[in-house]
Amino acid sequence: MLKINVNDFGAVGNGKVLDTNAINKAIDACSRKGGGIVIFPPGRYLCGTIILKSHVSLFLEAGSQLVGTPDLSRYKNCCSKHGISKSQNSAWYNALVLGVGVENISILGDGTINGQKVFNPDGEEHMRGPHTILFLESKNLCIKNISIMDSGNYAIMIMKSDNIEIKNVKITGGWDGVHFRGRIEKTCRNISIIDCHFYTGDDSIAGCYAENLLIRNCILNSSCNGIRIIGPVFRGIIQNCLFFGPGRYEHRTSGRYNMLSGIILQPGAWMPCEGTLEDIFISDNTMQNVASPITIWQKVNENIVKNITVNRLTAYGVYRAAASVESWTNSPIENIDFNDIFIQYTYSERINHKVAEGVLAPHVDARPLPSWGFYAKNIRKMFFWNVRLKSLKRDKRPVEIFDNVVKLSKK
Repeated sequence: MLKINVNDFGAVGNGKVLDTNAINKAIDACSRKGGGIVIFPPGRYLCGTIILKSHVSLFLEAGSQLVGTPDLSRYKNCCSKHGISKSQNSAWYNALVLGVGVENISILGDGTINGQKVFNPDGEEHMRGPHTILFLESKNLCIKNISIMDSGNYAIMIMKSDNIEIKNVKITGGWDGVHFRGRIEKTCRNISIIDCHFYTGDDSIAGCYAENLLIRNCILNSSCNGIRIIGPVFRGIIQNCLFFGPGRYEHRTSGRYNMLSGIILQPGAWMPCEGTLEDIFISDNTMQNVASPITIWQKVNENIVKNITVNRLTAYGVYRAAASVESWTNSPIENIDFNDIFIQYTYSERINHKVAEGVLAPHVDARPLPSWGFYAKNIRKMFFWNVRLKSLKRDKRPVEIFDNVVKLSKK
């Protein structure tokens, strides 16, 4: 396989000289010869947007860093012909490493991609800058063994792309760690996130419109949610992961460090996302110091939630909200199974027990509920087997509430 060294194309790697052009020349040269590997020897490569090409992989040797330049004019984004409306803020789609319409690409090695906290005062929330890695309408992608730190926005953004493997990647700081976003006409298919470590200010993993999503053997530490699904997902597995708070890196918008939900499934959370959240299997997960362990909401009539299984969950130090499954629409949630569950509540936040007089519809994040252990609302069929709930403090609310659960099997 062809191997090309970026130093041979003029990259200096001293953290002062801008190496963008040299790196892109190396990628172009590799592409013209049919593809191969572009190698980054130890060094600190200051750059703007690196444009990826099909069949060309990047290999970051130990001791090498790609470092985002603070000069915002050096970043490029997805253009309108790829489905980004001109009415949207195109700068939001800027990225340090950008692949649009590409295939058969890997980003590998023991090196680091450092977003260097490049903020944009004209960006979302007057601070969000470029994503670190962004793929749009691409396929057959692998990100493996590298570290990503201090992203100006999301560390890895996947849009309308298929066959993505993210393995043994460590992500620290920034907003979302991995964010996938398809559309109703083009979902993201076959995303695997395995053996990764997340220490993020915002959601560790989030997204919508995906098919065949696998999250396995990951460590998730966040000052927001561990896993937040905001739209339709068809066939998903979340297995053998550790979730723990408080976050090591602050939630930049609010300054918060407390972790919110371990797993929150909330299609239509804050934007229209027509479609179904279906066939989700959650098993063998452990959580500590989260606001709520499992939160499942069906909030708008355009969404359907069904066939969700939660097996062998252990959670300690839950401080705000009971586990819940709630439909606030005209249609009930269908087929929910909870098996072999242990959840310990501390309720370190002050809980107003008057919430029992009338629970409010959910907004975006987990909120106190009229029961302290488990809350179910508008469910067609539910299995509730070997579920153990413990509160370390005396609580006047009931342990469980099952409101309009048509068929409940419980033991």
